[in-house]
Amino acid sequence: MLAARYYGKRDLRIEDVTEPSIGAPDDVLIEVSWCGICGTDLHEYTVGPIVIPTTPHPLTKAQLPQILGHELSGTVVEVGGSVRSVAPGDRVAVMPAIICGHCDYCRAGLGHLCESFACTGLSSHSGGLARYAVVKEYQVSPLPESVTDLEGALVEPASVAAHGIDLAKVSAGDVVLVTGAGPIGSLAALYAAACGAATVIISEPNPARAARARALDVGPVVDPRGGELEDLLKTMTRGLGADVGAECSGTSAGLSSALDNVRRGGRIVQLGLHTAPATIDAMLLAQKEVSYIGSWCYLVTSWPRMIRLMASRKLDVSRIVTSQISLTRVVEDGFKKLIDPTGDQIKVLVSPRPDAVSER
Repeated sequence: MLAARYYGKRDLRIEDVTEPSIGAPDDVLIEVSWCGICGTDLHEYTVGPIVIPTTPHPLTKAQLPQILGHELSGTVVEVGGSVRSVAPGDRVAVMPAIICGHCDYCRAGLGHLCESFACTGLSSHSGGLARYAVVKEYQVSPLPESVTDLEGALVEPASVAAHGIDLAKVSAGDVVLVTGAGPIGSLAALYAAACGAATVIISEPNPARAARARALDVGPVVDPRGGELEDLLKTMTRGLGADVGAECSGTSAGLSSALDNVRRGGRIVQLGLHTAPATIDAMLLAQKEVSYIGSWCYLVTSWPRMIRLMASRKLDVSRIVTSQISLTRVVEDGFKKLIDPTGDQIKVLVSPRPDAVSER
């Protein structure tokens, strides 16, 4: 089968590799329908390897080269002898976290903080940028008829965004500031609106991405440069500031803007991942008594809840998709376009199925 394998910085190759097969009683073999390109994938491509292991991972024993792709949906092809929750033919979304199940964090229900944390498509022998992948039974959740395969590939980033917004305790009536209108920022804005936020303000300096964000129709979209954001919040909140800041840009500028523009006693959740140390005005953080909260992926039990929310149409994740491409075009039409600082792409979904997307 064809797979997109990562070897190192800006070295992603489409190669013919052996199809995976069931190897344990709790294994599930799926044919991948769609797989999203994540910001983490882009970080690995541009400056990595970061989390992709260069020596055998302690839990999975995987190492470079790595088949990328951890935002995936597919159809079950075969299951191991102990699998009971899914059967061949079922459409599923994959929760890519791989956990040990016995460390203190796993035993406390915090599997996403597992001491041996691994991830399908980043530190495992399978990834979603391939025709087939093998995952564990606990990683798959069936999709109802009302949720498409394409939407199923968005459960993972939607869960990332939702976890951060939940940690920030967004309540009905809150004013929420989202800095950065990439995939996670866009999904965070949609989820905050679904949670009852009175107003969601998106701050985005890239004109093309700002235009995409306006189409989400969740609230004002402003350029953080030039004072427009400050003026808007002054009018909207009588100068108090936003109740919650969701920092999704992964930049010091975005973090500073969030801190400047949340109210005293407000909350900031860090959703965007920084690939270098960030600067923060610790004095201002103290003076305003702002709570600064880290957010790492999602609870591994989030999938059924997120799928129900999507099925209800209260969270329309498909609105963030800007391109659908074939696996053979993943570098040219996926990674290279997404790392273009002037580009207009937000979420690119890739299909390894030959008949899913027309070749150019």
